[in-house]
Formats: sequence, C-alpha cells, structure tokens
Amino acid sequence: METVQFDVVIVGAGPAGCAAAYKLSGNGLKIALIDKDTFPRDKICGDALGADVTKQFHQISKSLTEKLDQFTEKIPSNGVRFFSPKHQKMDIQLSKPKNIFGGGFVSKRIDFDNFFFSETAKLPDVTVFQNEKILSVINEPGKIVLQSATKNFEAAIALGADGAHSILNKKLTDNKVEKDHYCAGVRQYFENVKDFHPENHIELHFYKEILPGYLWVFPLPGNKANVGLGMLSSVVSKKKMNLKKEMMRLLETEPTLKDRFKDAKPLGEIEGFGLPLGSKKRTISGDRFLLLGDAAGLIDPFTGEGIANSIRSGRFAAAHVLKAFKQKQFDAVFNKRYDEHIYSKMWNELRMGHTMQKLARYPAIINFVVKKANKNKSVQTLINSMLNDMDLKKQLIKPSFYFRLFFS
Repeated sequence: METVQFDVVIVGAGPAGCAAAYKLSGNGLKIALIDKDTFPRDKICGDALGADVTKQFHQISKSLTEKLDQFTEKIPSNGVRFFSPKHQKMDIQLSKPKNIFGGGFVSKRIDFDNFFFSETAKLPDVTVFQNEKILSVINEPGKIVLQSATKNFEAAIALGADGAHSILNKKLTDNKVEKDHYCAGVRQYFENVKDFHPENHIELHFYKEILPGYLWVFPLPGNKANVGLGMLSSVVSKKKMNLKKEMMRLLETEPTLKDRFKDAKPLGEIEGFGLPLGSKKRTISGDRFLLLGDAAGLIDPFTGEGIANSIRSGRFAAAHVLKAFKQKQFDAVFNKRYDEHIYSKMWNELRMGHTMQKLARYPAIINFVVKKANKNKSVQTLINSMLNDMDLKKQLIKPSFYFRLFFS
C-alpha cells in the first residue's frame, strides 16, 4: 500500500474542507484534500445559501468572492416567506452584506460544491484525491495516519470535514447520535411549481403535524424547486412518521400547496438524510485532529442552515492549524483552543436557534406572530429588523416580547 506524506490532511471536500484548504494555501504547507466521491457530486440539502455565505467567501478571498459573483448556476434570494399553521403568510426581507455582491442565493449543492471544489483544486499547494474513502484513523507518535483502500495518508494534523457521518468523529471521539439533537429530513426536486414570490423568497411552511420542523419550498434556476421536510429525529420516532409519505400528503392536500403543485413534475426520487444539530456542544478536537462543519454539528437548530457555519469553521480551523505549526503543538490540550474559539463565536446564535426551535413546537405562537405582523406593519418591520440583527433577535426568545406584542 502506498504511503503519502503531507503536513495537513483534510477529509471531505465540501464547503468546510474547501474553506480550510483555501485559507491554508500559500503558507508553505503541503495540503491533501480527500473526498470519498468524485466531483461533481450531490449533497442532500435545501440548497439555500444565505447572505452570510457570501460574507464568509469575502473573508476567505476577494477574488473568490468575485468568482462566486460570476457563478451562473444560482438565483438571488434575500427574503423568507413564512406560512403559519393557519395558512397565513408573512414575508420578511433579509438584508445584504454591505459592500459585497448580491447577498443570499439558491443553488443546487451539486453545482455550488463543484464550483468551490474546482476553485480550490487549482491551488498549487493543495493535492486533491477523489474517490478515496478513509476507512481508518490512527494516532501514532509524531503523526496521524488515515488509511483508504489504496493509500496511507500521514500528516501532522487532520481536519474532519466529512459531514454528518465523519470517520474522524466516529473513530476519535465519544460523540453519539442523540435524537433530540439530530434532524431527519427528505428532499425532492420539482419543476413547474407555481406562484413563488417575485423576488425568489425561500418558503418555510409550518404545519401542526410536523412541528417543530417545517416543510420548505425553495426556488431554483430553470423553473425548478427544491422541496423538503425536516423534523427532529426524536419527534419522528415518537410519532412513527414516514417523512416521505408525510411530505407528499402535505403537497397534495394543504391549501397553500396543492394548487401550486397540481401541474408540478417531480425530478428524481425523494431522498433522505440526517444531520447533527448545533443544539449542544460536542467534542470537536483532540490529539492531531479538528472537526469542521457538519462533522462538528454546527447546524442552526431552527433554520437548519449549516453552509455558512461550515465555511466559517473552515476559516477558524485553518487559522488554528497555522498557529499549531508555528508553535509545533498538535496535542489535545492545544487543540482545545479551537473548540473554545468556535463556541465563543457561534454558540450564542446556535443556542438562540435551539430556543426558537423549542418555541416552534407551539402552533399558537407561530399563528399569533404571523397574524400580528400582517395586521400591524410596524410589527412586521420589527420582526424584520430582529431577523437581520443578532442583538435584536435575542428579543424573540424573551416572554416580554410576546407580552408586548399581545397589546400592540
């Protein structure tokens, strides 16, 4: 079996892995970027990339941001249309990052991931290995060894950016799948779905039967749509729910959906997935390894959005790795600084998402807020501001906000 040596081995070439490779490049390190698939490859996802994704790209590289601007397989989307359990709708316009193009957009992950991977693969100090599934991980004195069916990859440190079923997470941590902190979901593509918002707002449909989850309908280029349903795994188990059947039932019977999907054509089969939510802190580092993105469980518990946090974790991981090489320290104690930095930057928002997820268990709260917003323009403006501002957003999880709203 061939042995190849690098300074850093990154397992997984999705947004987290590519972000880390891009930020590590140009610092005199030999970097391996490994993926078990061959690009372009699909990732089951909602395909909505918020304005924070463009912000994260800008913080990686201005030229990369400009290339993303020129990337054609996307449509702009900077708003959310909420549907309450009582079928009322509320539109929220989301702000765009200042001095950065476009803001949020929707793009199939097979296209977006391939774009990011292709740009990363051009870097001269990044060696790409596709169709190489890592089967085992062993920490040895002075190095970490990752073994595929054909190669031994040796490095000073490894980054696990290999998703919800990360081999590094499985082999090197005691993290377990906990249904209260895990999302089960299904997704299917359609064409000819009718009556989207004229500015391509993504849609979140909250129905009593699936709370605290939601059904989503996201517009895509070419008159296509990404349609899916996500719920807490613990709720799915408790209700013994078949998510594929439930999604089709909602599309065929709900007043806000059935006419819009009457002439829609499904493209391919319904596919399922599972994701660890960022509603609890996990072990995301140890001797000679860091976990990034979905492997670290950094997905917003309320919105289910994880791409921006994946890219952000890639940036943070790269910065930490450069410090590790400078100080020649790769042990668990030193790497704990990575955990601390990740959670100091992300935990408040993840915790808020968890609280909002809990509130979303109660259909009366969603109905009440949407009804108030539709009746009172100032309330809608206030909610708009809250969703765009982290400090204001904190008001959404305080009982006093709903008390004031009741008397508005």
